[in-house]
Amino acid sequence: MLEEIRPFLVHWAITSASLWVASHLFRGIRFADTASLVLSALLLGFANAIVKPLLVVLTLPLTVLSFGFFLLVINALMVLLVSRLVRGFSVSGFWTAFFVSIFISVFSFVLGAFVLSDSTAHRIEMPHSGTWL
Repeated sequence: MLEEIRPFLVHWAITSASLWVASHLFRGIRFADTASLVLSALLLGFANAIVKPLLVVLTLPLTVLSFGFFLLVINALMVLLVSRLVRGFSVSGFWTAFFVSIFISVFSFVLGAFVLSDSTAHRIEMPHSGTWL
């Protein structure tokens, strides 16, 4: 049971750390307290898992026409949605959310590369006999 919850908790902690660092780097993003930070990270994870895929499907033609750059707008909209839902989390505007979402994505990726263990990765090895099938 604990092994299924561990990756969720690790991703939640990484998102919380990314939001915390973003709040210190960007002037337009603020958290009233630690509870709003942690709740925002949790809700951002749920929004990215549930709402974002629906938006991606609905805006697929626009995403294709913009060569995928519209996905950055969707990420910014997820940050704005969470800021509207969580009391104590404020974002000054769309462009702040846009750059914060880019920062959170990159910082979470880098932090996740250091924190996550190799036990979850699947390694592909060549067969020793020389035949693949």
